[in-house]
Amino acid sequence: MSSQPYFETVKSFADVPITVNASEGLVQLFDLLGSGVFGFVQSDIKGNIGETDSSRCSTLENLVRSEALLDDRHGTGCLIRLTRGLTFLCKALQHMQNDPSIELHVCFKRSYDEVLRPHHTFFVRSLAAVAVRAAPYRRDFYARISQGAPLENLDAELAKWLSGLDVIVKRLKGFIEGEGYGRI
Repeated sequence: MSSQPYFETVKSFADVPITVNASEGLVQLFDLLGSGVFGFVQSDIKGNIGETDSSRCSTLENLVRSEALLDDRHGTGCLIRLTRGLTFLCKALQHMQNDPSIELHVCFKRSYDEVLRPHHTFFVRSLAAVAVRAAPYRRDFYARISQGAPLENLDAELAKWLSGLDVIVKRLKGFIEGEGYGRI
């Protein structure tokens, strides 16, 4: 692991459009949660990054539009799930940053209930409840992502990163739901 703070080394959604680089950086963030917490979300995001191949289209939106005429809309489904995963993490970290008094598991529980719960079966909801409780303490998570850097720097970088991610998930959600391709 790098000796630099996490948000100084990872590609930021504030600096790049939605790309594999920024999404892969987000996937690595799950590793910092430790002990396989939300491994199911991390695995889903990884798979959806790989399956959302926009190389044949200039944008992810054009990929979805091109699939609208096809029987197989695999890329569209992957983009919907990728957007849900990005939204889940974005909201959890926004809760964390907006309310410094609450522990991480509460932030992830709120985000899960807002974003992913409506799309999961009872069985998956049960697994998610266990995963949420396994989230590290807030101070431990901050120590992992700051890697010794001052927390003021971390908060500023995290705010910038989340702002960029928020713009992207809102744009994708607006496109997907607004044009009738699915629900986030």
